[in-house]
Amino acid sequence: MPALLWLHQHNTGDSHYSRHWRWRTLELCNASDPNVSHIELMLRGQIKTARSTPLILRLAATFFALAGIMASARAQDPSNPSTMTQNIDAIFAPLVTPNSPGVAVLVIKNGKKLFERGYGLRDLQSAAKIDPSTNFRLASCSKQFTAMAIMLLVHDGKLRYDQKLIEIFPDFPAYGKSISVRNLLNHTAGLQDYETLMEQPGTKGKWTDDHQIQDAEVLTLLEQTDRGMFPPGTQWYYSNSGYVVLGLIVAKVSGQSFPEFLHRRIFAPLKMDHTLAYVKGQNEITNRAYGHTKEGNTWNQTDQSSTSATLGDGGIYSSLEDLAKWDEALRTNKLLSKEEMQSALTPVTLTFTSPSPSPCATYSIASSNPARTESDSNVPWCNDSQPRWSANSDRPEGAPVSYGFGWFVDPYESHQRMWHYGETMGFHSYIVRFPNDHLTIIVLCNRTDIIPEPQALDVADLFLAARK
Repeated sequence: MPALLWLHQHNTGDSHYSRHWRWRTLELCNASDPNVSHIELMLRGQIKTARSTPLILRLAATFFALAGIMASARAQDPSNPSTMTQNIDAIFAPLVTPNSPGVAVLVIKNGKKLFERGYGLRDLQSAAKIDPSTNFRLASCSKQFTAMAIMLLVHDGKLRYDQKLIEIFPDFPAYGKSISVRNLLNHTAGLQDYETLMEQPGTKGKWTDDHQIQDAEVLTLLEQTDRGMFPPGTQWYYSNSGYVVLGLIVAKVSGQSFPEFLHRRIFAPLKMDHTLAYVKGQNEITNRAYGHTKEGNTWNQTDQSSTSATLGDGGIYSSLEDLAKWDEALRTNKLLSKEEMQSALTPVTLTFTSPSPSPCATYSIASSNPARTESDSNVPWCNDSQPRWSANSDRPEGAPVSYGFGWFVDPYESHQRMWHYGETMGFHSYIVRFPNDHLTIIVLCNRTDIIPEPQALDVADLFLAARK
């Protein structure tokens, strides 16, 4: 508002008004404003008539002209809420038709909802629309809640991060003596993949979409193995098995079922009234989104698989409304102190035991599963303590990875970031938080053709670029 302040200070009938006014106006026009030429034309017109127009009218005309110009500039400002809403909508609206499965999007800035919108249908049969109360399967975004449950038990003094697996489950094979709770949380335990074990001779075909594997059966499969994939702490391997076991640890240590513990200690205190760990026949999902996959031009409901009943690795359903409350709890440290949360946000480093002289090579993991192929069995083993993505993951093999407890914690464009993705039968999800920028973006999909991470980062770019 420097021009208006100047006018206020010089509203004295100074005979040099026109000359001073023109100088200040041209100084204003030197700013990098897309309306500069428009401003100059308007002000030159005012100057031209200055001699024949009373001063008070000239001042009023100038005030309203500048007010209109400033409003126009605000409308074009990318950080303007109205403009930002339009830009976010432009990212997601083209992805979905009104009669297709869709996506729900939430953007929180400075603790306030800036954008909250649903696109498409949550259920093709009923034609129910997606809205902020629609509950999606979070898939692996559930891991942040599993990790929080473990951290609450540590807070209670009922569990230790260095506690060994065999202390909790005495029947676990001997290699469990070296696997800690911390290893399970940060994917360095080396447990074999239960989905691969399901395909081994003797169990192949045992579980189906209608007869799904349960958490206790996952533990049984693991107890039938005689070794892990690598010595705990020496390598990083994204492990659904580890998070199923963590859910079982919560139940064993707390004396409550995993869904009950989550409800009592997390969901109820935060008033996440419609979020739950789904157990068929025991609880019901309100406003439920059903997963879909497109085959040709046809959408098929692909909501459940043989592994959809496991809980700690991906069994939670939630909505934008409830996840906003979760984000608020993380922002204000409602469940754990900032110091306690730091463990979840500290990237794991590996114990260096590489036998390879090269900076980064691969080696075959140990496995008692004859169904595992050689290509499945290669894990990057690098000549440093940096965890890296393994083969057959959704990131380039050998690329660095930063993981804490239930969160990836690598920066994005030099901005601190905590994030996770989820992918399961019929659903994709993505939650990303930029703590220092006070920005959270949540994208939930009940269709598998949309990969939400690129869109979420496109939204992040709108805010992070505006900050520069």
